[in-house]
Amino acid sequence: MSMIGSLQYHFNVNLMGRALLRINRLRNELQSRSPSPREHLGPPLKIAPRMKELVARHWLQGRYANLHDKVAWVTSGAPVELLKALDYYVLYPENHAAICGTARMALEISAEAEKAGYSSDICSYARTDFGTVLSGKTPVGRLPKPDLLLACTNICQTVLAWYRVLAEHFRVPLIIIDTPFVYHEQAPEHALEFVKKQLEDAVPVAEQVAGRSLDMNTFMETSRLSQLASELWMQVMDRNKHTPAPISVIDQFIHMAPVVEMRGDAHTVDFYAALLEEIDARIAQGISAVRNERKRLLWDNLPIWYRLRYLGETLGAHGIALVASTYTNAWGELAQFIDPSRPLESMARVYTYPILNRGTGHKLSTMVDMIQKYQLDGVILHSDRSCKPYSIGQMDQRDRLLREHDMPALLLEADHNDPRAFSQEQVSRHLAAFIEMLEA
Repeated sequence: MSMIGSLQYHFNVNLMGRALLRINRLRNELQSRSPSPREHLGPPLKIAPRMKELVARHWLQGRYANLHDKVAWVTSGAPVELLKALDYYVLYPENHAAICGTARMALEISAEAEKAGYSSDICSYARTDFGTVLSGKTPVGRLPKPDLLLACTNICQTVLAWYRVLAEHFRVPLIIIDTPFVYHEQAPEHALEFVKKQLEDAVPVAEQVAGRSLDMNTFMETSRLSQLASELWMQVMDRNKHTPAPISVIDQFIHMAPVVEMRGDAHTVDFYAALLEEIDARIAQGISAVRNERKRLLWDNLPIWYRLRYLGETLGAHGIALVASTYTNAWGELAQFIDPSRPLESMARVYTYPILNRGTGHKLSTMVDMIQKYQLDGVILHSDRSCKPYSIGQMDQRDRLLREHDMPALLLEADHNDPRAFSQEQVSRHLAAFIEMLEA
């Protein structure tokens, strides 16, 4: 990188940018000391302004990353520790698309992709990011051009086509890690060896683009930080075993951002340690996510990013708390497989076992375990138009939850990022009927 580019990066990110973000955080903290009253919901988390600063700094770094770092775009289930150890700035297009969704910009941006010929039937995350690539529209300022792409098939097969499109557009190397589907409780050893071999083959490609060699001590430390962040995140969610729940799934959706896009960073570990401390204080003080909590629910599948507040307030008005989620749980449950002393071997195992790379029976058993763990009263299954792998089997899972476990379950049709697939009238009607069932 040039000396001038490096100076521009440090001025915009480490000097001016950091100062402005800190001022904005302090302003938000002052406002949060006297928050507007929320009739049915508990007070917001005090740490929220810090989380916003952390995420905003990450995207600010991205805006100027090409001046300072090599950039890798990766899928959400990719072995990011390897790239972090090589000092890549890592960008998750799915996270960017989720930000577009919460900012209510996804429809406008994805329309740019549809005008270019991409079908409205493909994943709304993919359409959103294609739209940004083609038009430059984004709520985060600017996305850096990737020097390397890394796609892992453990979340879906869409990423294969998605990242091949990106590779053709940017004309950069693409690494694909193909993870065999886990049909039984344990993946066969030959499958894990297959993934490990692909990771080993990925190292020299990533090194060549980075212009440096992988230091094993740095790799192990990055894996250790990733493990710590995942363990702390799991502890955050486990605190909802307490009744009433101190943190809602709506807040979990927002505060999961660092463990998704900043795994392997020390500041992510520090953030979750502070979040856990605040949640313990909320428990000690009797502060709950929902006032007068009476019922507790599980959420399955991705969030409906553009209707988070509506869902939280609609349920909260009836004393119903979203307490647990298979989606947020997925970012903590694999911490047990991370072994920082053997990073390649443990990464092969960790990235083979995500919930979407396993059978629908495993997801059902995971939900049953969570129902018992968090003492839940019902389940909402988001039938996500865009995410077929996460939604497949939900009708059967709903029926079996009721028939075999006497657990009321609602199948709610929508899309995680495209508001055109969300019918306010239909959702309100289905929620009202489900709430009536819970209160009967």
